[in-house]
Amino acid sequence: MVIMCLYVARDAPNSVRAVANLAEICKQYLHGRFKLEIVDVLKSPLRALKDGILVTPSLAKLSPAPVAKIVGNLSDRASVLQALGIKG
Repeated sequence: MVIMCLYVARDAPNSVRAVANLAEICKQYLHGRFKLEIVDVLKSPLRALKDGILVTPSLAKLSPAPVAKIVGNLSDRASVLQALGIKG
């Protein structure tokens, strides 16, 4: 199971795109074998700071190790798959 946290800024265009892109990747490659938390940094700024998030959208893969982070709207599918440890 892949455990991830996606940090977004409400309904900013890049955040909306990141959610959609990640949903498609999860549907195509993870088939329900993932846990995703979405954190709106405008509602939870202290959480974002505590987690070391300075830019949105940002995706953090927490498990399995190694931990990985990727910044942006997640449109570069190859980079996202690599960060998640998925062979595409």
